[in-house]
Amino acid sequence: MNKISAYFKDSYRELVEKVTWPNWQQLQQSTMIVLVATLVITGVVWLMDLGSQSVLKFIYSFFK
Repeated sequence: MNKISAYFKDSYRELVEKVTWPNWQQLQQSTMIVLVATLVITGVVWLMDLGSQSVLKFIYSFFK
């Protein structure tokens, strides 16, 4: 039981004393970077989907 108690005490101490939390400006910048990256990756996946759909339609047209 002492090991479990020590684990939670150490975890709390690490969370409070050793972790550096971002300030508001850093948090906003990081959020914007994540949003832009998400939009770019979504666009790339959409273009790949559109391209593969066109290629498959072209290939399937040979078998009709």
